Amino acid sequence: MTIPFPCTAVSLRRSVMLAAMTAAIGAPAMADPLTVSNWDGYMAPDAIETFNSQTDNEAELVLHATNEEIMGKLIASKGAGYDVVFVSSPFAEVLHNLGLAEDLDHSKIPNISNLYKEATELPHDPGNEFSLPYAWGTTGLCYRSDLVEDPTSWNDLLKPSEGVAGKTTMLATDRWLLAAGQLALGYSVNETDADKMAEVRDLLIEAKKTLLAYDDTTFYAKLVSGEAELVHAWDGWCNYGIGENGDIKYVVPEEGSDLWVDTMVILKASENKDAAYEFVNFILDEANHRWAAENILYKVPNEAAMEGVDAALLETFPNMAFKPADMLKYEQLRDVGEAQRDYSRIVSEIKAAN
Repeated sequence: MTIPFPCTAVSLRRSVMLAAMTAAIGAPAMADPLTVSNWDGYMAPDAIETFNSQTDNEAELVLHATNEEIMGKLIASKGAGYDVVFVSSPFAEVLHNLGLAEDLDHSKIPNISNLYKEATELPHDPGNEFSLPYAWGTTGLCYRSDLVEDPTSWNDLLKPSEGVAGKTTMLATDRWLLAAGQLALGYSVNETDADKMAEVRDLLIEAKKTLLAYDDTTFYAKLVSGEAELVHAWDGWCNYGIGENGDIKYVVPEEGSDLWVDTMVILKASENKDAAYEFVNFILDEANHRWAAENILYKVPNEAAMEGVDAALLETFPNMAFKPADMLKYEQLRDVGEAQRDYSRIVSEIKAAN
């Protein structure tokens, strides 16, 4: 997906005209809009409009399709042109390590008190010094309980039975693809030892031979249609399948899961810091944050918001009722530094293998 620039040609011309007019009468030029970058559909459709009307700000939303896409832009510009970005936690950690993330002033985010205690203890950022968690969850197995026996291990996916082979999918995104192999072998989801990662590569190359596809976005639809019977899935995406077919279920394998966290980061280069703080505080409002849980079907780390979620929704989608303390038992994906190059190389080798 192409991401629009934070300032389009039209808005640029408008800004130039306004600057000229205000300079002529001695008034300051209008600031650029607050620019928020997020995935498509990841917050309420009217969130920006509502924020602007409630706070008298001028914010605009630009979209990114992947963490890697927005990170490339942020690193190239050193964060200039963006104010608030939604990225997964390993990427928030990279922004911090590169000096691009703002050190947060909690006094400007009163709604931070809505977060679960566990949401302030995340290993990538204890105390929420540079990031604020937006959504969190687990990665596991999503399956048709009427077509396959209840899976219990990652090996049920990676070494499927004869009847299930050819009817499985795996996530294509580097960290999550590798994590399935790492967990199956009893290794850390942040493992960097070359010999262990060679084992992970070989296991995933063998698993590839049994796959229907690598699929990050339509795997739940394949379950609904019956084209797939067992898939590698983020819990929230499995919920989309559960909503269409009650025989679809989700389980965390006995070897465990990663704890994934999507975050909000204010860029140090932002020229709209006050508005940026107002925006993240707006999102952490109990009602605003509950929208994500009720509409995206992801758990949110906002205790006040989750307490207001209809109990019937939690019954329909049991993984939404996972307790924060239980989720924190799983290892969080972290910035692996220079080893990320090795990760990318290994994933390329897996996908290129016959």
